[in-house]
Amino acid sequence: MAMKLYVGGLAYCITEQELENTFSEHGKVNSAIVIKDRDSGQSKGFGFVEMENDTECKAAMEALNGKEISGRKIMVNEARPQEDRRSGGDSFRKSY
Repeated sequence: MAMKLYVGGLAYCITEQELENTFSEHGKVNSAIVIKDRDSGQSKGFGFVEMENDTECKAAMEALNGKEISGRKIMVNEARPQEDRRSGGDSFRKSY
């Protein structure tokens, strides 16, 4: 089963291909995404990597967490499920 990793502290110049290449040294990478600002297209300094299996994913996490890449130490953790980002509108209002 595929496992998804959060990768933080990325240099703003890192490309998705470079991110994939870094993690592929530790196993099969299904996807590598660098999160970018919607308006400017500038990297936000973090991304996600999905790997083929848990064993390879955990090996990559141990090997790369705290490693310096492009002059910055990266942080690698298991990704948490995405939160519901819908605007509730009334959810923040007090009812009287």
